[in-house]
Amino acid sequence: MTKVFIIGLPRTGTTSVCAAMLELGFRVAHTAYTDRSFVEAQVIADTPIFCDYQLLDKAYPDAKFIYLTRTMDKWLPSIQQLLARMHSNLIRDDGGFNPIIKRCYQEIFAPYNLENIHNIEFLAQCYQQHERQVRAYFQDRENDLLSIDISDSHSYTELLCFLGKDKETKGLNFKKLNVGGKVTAWKDIKNKLKVDSTNKGRVTKLPYL
Repeated sequence: MTKVFIIGLPRTGTTSVCAAMLELGFRVAHTAYTDRSFVEAQVIADTPIFCDYQLLDKAYPDAKFIYLTRTMDKWLPSIQQLLARMHSNLIRDDGGFNPIIKRCYQEIFAPYNLENIHNIEFLAQCYQQHERQVRAYFQDRENDLLSIDISDSHSYTELLCFLGKDKETKGLNFKKLNVGGKVTAWKDIKNKLKVDSTNKGRVTKLPYL
């Protein structure tokens, strides 16, 4: 099975897409921090995918990529709330988040500091820069990249077409998960196709680095 990497930034609907992928029968890792998770998962999203997609494209030459968009009026307050909640663990030298999370967030939102993550204009520039880089990198590669906004009524059908899935789509849409600033929906999903992101909390050197 070809790998599918979801390269939208945090708070663009990665959990909703991952949940849909589970229902479609894929083995899914929402974030992946071990070599084993990259081997086992068919679909991987979020960290470190949104940061490392160019390296992943070279490591997995047959991979497909899904870029998620979201309107600024929805994304900005959501990402600002998330970063404010994560900040202390992103900058700690004595622990906090694992080094892969720190690297990815600090790279995408560079220069990363408390003043910038509270600056709406700065966050908008980070989003726009990431989008420009994605579109420039995948220019003239329509078969490799799907770009969708999951709030669009046609996005689920577009996903199925991109994946080559033949399924009746009438009335089917992405489930709205992690609404209102929550970020725990993935943990609450019970599905045997879920792939652990870590090995009992430990991370390893990623296979493409």
